[in-house]
Amino acid sequence: MSAVPVDLPRWADVALVPLVSVIAALFVAGLVVVGIGENPLEATALLLRGALGSAEGMGFTLYYATNFIFAGLAVAVAFHAGLFNIGGEGQATVAGIAMAIACLAFSALPGFLAAPFAILAAAAGGAAYAFIPGWLQARRGSHVVITTIMLNFVAATLIVYLLREIIGKPGSMQPETPNFPAQAVLTPMHQWLAPFGIDLPSTPLNTAFLLALMALVAVWLLIWRTRLGYAIRTVGANPRAAAYAGISPATVTMIAMAISGALAGGLAVNEALGVQHRLVLDFTAGYGFVGIAVALMGRGHPVGVGLAAMLFGVLYQGGAELSFDKPAITRDMVVVIGGVLVLFAGALDGLFRRLVASVLHSGREAA
Repeated sequence: MSAVPVDLPRWADVALVPLVSVIAALFVAGLVVVGIGENPLEATALLLRGALGSAEGMGFTLYYATNFIFAGLAVAVAFHAGLFNIGGEGQATVAGIAMAIACLAFSALPGFLAAPFAILAAAAGGAAYAFIPGWLQARRGSHVVITTIMLNFVAATLIVYLLREIIGKPGSMQPETPNFPAQAVLTPMHQWLAPFGIDLPSTPLNTAFLLALMALVAVWLLIWRTRLGYAIRTVGANPRAAAYAGISPATVTMIAMAISGALAGGLAVNEALGVQHRLVLDFTAGYGFVGIAVALMGRGHPVGVGLAAMLFGVLYQGGAELSFDKPAITRDMVVVIGGVLVLFAGALDGLFRRLVASVLHSGREAA
């Protein structure tokens, strides 16, 4: 019997394989729910209703998805360059620090300049912090996985020091900055849409969601419609061939990491500028690490990243509602479901690729 080819059409690789992975993961999660004595169909209905069944639930779902879009894109851009950037947490943390310093130091800026300036400061902070491991790999041979892990801890220590000693709110017992100037913070979505006659409940969803959608389009244009994107993909596919073609792998590595860090800064924009309106400790809340799963499930494509981010947004919001209605299904159970999704999308990716390839190959032979 001849071996089944693993090569897949782009649409199958981006959409069909992740879909099969999600279905299999949800089936396994359903078995876990059955094991604790609950009805998996009822639990799924409650989860979806909590995430998508109301305007308030949808607002929270899109708020979570905004964080996952930025984190997933940050990982995806590095993937295309053959890099595994797991420093999204640290890069978002430094982006938040840079943004907070910009907001507090230039508090007199008018509204039409304050928010864009803060966003650019966040992007610059994240880019600069991600450039460091990119430079270390390109010029010193230090592996980006190791350096990004280490720099996550450095960033976590740095924000504690700064919030306690330098930019913290005077007299506050909490590690936080003073509130950002009102003209610098992002508009909540329910307020932004109110003049158009759209009445939405108050949720953390803000105009950073629109920035996330623009980032999806911008990354698609960058990777597939520009010379730089072609260079990034070429280096990721074969650095030796790229060098032979006159592309510098070292330069592309540093640029790709800087872009990756700038995208991670979007997480800080959504959380600190859009929701908290100040910089607080641990505002990243693990979103940077979930971004790895989002990028894996989305195959590094902006469409896939957007869909995977929405899926994890549904899990986060729906899981919170589910734990209220079904106390036996705790938030830890939702974490388990997310872990199963990561396992199936990452470690078992080859299995599902072969399964999908086998079905498509059989279908072509039958035709």
